[in-house]
Amino acid sequence: MYSHILVIRLSAMGDVAMTVPVLRAFSLQYPNVKITVVSRPFFKPFFDDIENITFFPIDLNERHKGFLGLLRLFSDLRKLNIAAVADLHNVLRSKIIRTLFALNGKKVAATDKGRQDKKTLTKLAIKTISPTKTMFERHCETFEKLGFPLYLESPTFPEKSILSDEIIKITGKKEENWIGIAPFAQYESKVYPLDLMQQVIDELAKIASNKILLFGGGSEEIKKLNQLKNNLENVLVLAGKTNLKEELAIISNLNVMLSMDSGNAHIAAMLGVKVITLWGATHPFAGFQPFHQQDDFCLTSDRKQYPFLPTSVYGNKKVAGYENAMRTILPSQVIEKINSNLI
Repeated sequence: MYSHILVIRLSAMGDVAMTVPVLRAFSLQYPNVKITVVSRPFFKPFFDDIENITFFPIDLNERHKGFLGLLRLFSDLRKLNIAAVADLHNVLRSKIIRTLFALNGKKVAATDKGRQDKKTLTKLAIKTISPTKTMFERHCETFEKLGFPLYLESPTFPEKSILSDEIIKITGKKEENWIGIAPFAQYESKVYPLDLMQQVIDELAKIASNKILLFGGGSEEIKKLNQLKNNLENVLVLAGKTNLKEELAIISNLNVMLSMDSGNAHIAAMLGVKVITLWGATHPFAGFQPFHQQDDFCLTSDRKQYPFLPTSVYGNKKVAGYENAMRTILPSQVIEKINSNLI
C-alpha cells in the first residue's frame, strides 16, 4: 500500500469541488495514507478541513507556466517523496506530470471521463437517455486502480461552520431559513431566465422567516444580482463582499441552495447542504449531478417539448430553437421544491 499519493486536479471550480467528497472518504477510509493535492491556490480552502491532506499550489502564471514550468513542477513534486499519482484531471498538463512520474517508476492512474458515453447522451437526435457513471464513481475507479477501493454510500460531511463576527456583520445572525441562490453559470444555455428567477425570489421573499442570499461574482453579475434583489429587505447580495473561505462558511449554514448546473451546486453539496439544481442544455445523466442529492432535486427542462435534450455536456454548445428550453421549468415548481425542503 502506498504511503503518499499525489492527486492532480488543476482547475474548474465545480470539478475541483467534486473531488472533495471522494478525498474526504479516502481520508477516513485510509487514515495512514498522506495525500498531496495539486491545484490552483484559490481552491485551497476546499480541502482545509480534511485530515491527511496537504495542498500544493500550482503557479501557472510564473514558476509552473508552459512546458518548462511543468518540468519545474515535476521537480518540485519529486521532492515530496510521492509513491503514486491519481490524475483526476486527465488533460495535457496533468498527463505530462503523471507520465514523468511513471517514467520514474511510480504507479499512476487517471480518471476516465467517459467521453464516448457523454457523446452518445448529447447527440442531436430524438433518443432514450440513461445515466452515465457519475464523476464521483469515476474518481473512485481511479483510486481503485492504485489499490484503494472507496465507498461513498454513507458519506461524512463537515460540521456547519461557526460564523465569524466579520461574516455576521454582512449576513446578520442566522435566525431565519437561509436560502442560497446562485443564478449564473459559465454558459447561457445553463442559466434560468432572469425574469423567471425574479418570480422565484419575489415569492420566496414574501415569507418573513426566509432570508435569500444571492451568490455570484464579477461586476456584470453583481449588477444583475442587485436587480434581482428588487429592494427586498430579506434578500442579500453576497457577491463581492466575501472571500472564498467566508463564502464556504456561509454556504455550510444554508438550509437549501438553488443553483444552476454550476460550481456553486457542487460546493454546497460537498458541505452536505441540500441542493436544488436547474438544468437547461445539460442533464444530470452526464455524471455531474451534485454529490449525495436526491434525484428529484434536479429539475430538468421538458424533453417532450425539446426531444434532443440534453444537447451539451458542459453547456457550451448552442442549438437553434432550444434557447428557451429552461422556460419549461416553471417558477412554481422551483418554489415548491425549495419550500418542501426547508422543513
